[in-house]
Amino acid sequence: MRVLGIVVLCLAALGVALSLGSRVLNAGVARELREDPDGERARKVMLLTLPSGKRIPVNYLREGQTVYAGADFPWWRELRDAGAAVTVWIRGDTLQGHGRAVEDDAERRATVFAKLRPTAPSFTGTLQRVELEATGDDTAPAVDPRP
Repeated sequence: MRVLGIVVLCLAALGVALSLGSRVLNAGVARELREDPDGERARKVMLLTLPSGKRIPVNYLREGQTVYAGADFPWWRELRDAGAAVTVWIRGDTLQGHGRAVEDDAERRATVFAKLRPTAPSFTGTLQRVELEATGDDTAPAVDPRP
């Protein structure tokens, strides 16, 4: 019984540490993106504001008015089913769109992930798709997130 209590306590402490560490790292990445929107990291990472108001940095691939991201953490569940309105901040531009977790198109997931995260294990991640609202410039080029 005592061992079980120690294990539960250790797991709780690990969860708190990971949560705090993630917040600190995310804040640092967000600051770097704002300070250097033309920098190397900004070519690969956007800030995504979810329906809950949570703002997180995620790697992205932009193809015209569609932006893709991969999610390995539970935040993507906010975009299940029909999805929701989101905001993305890409290289200094704030853009509105509709985000949706793509859980029903394995072929599209594989195609996008081959470009977006070619070194990640193929069985990890959930594809997120953001359709950007028209801004008058619907001819935005595809942006490769790799240097």
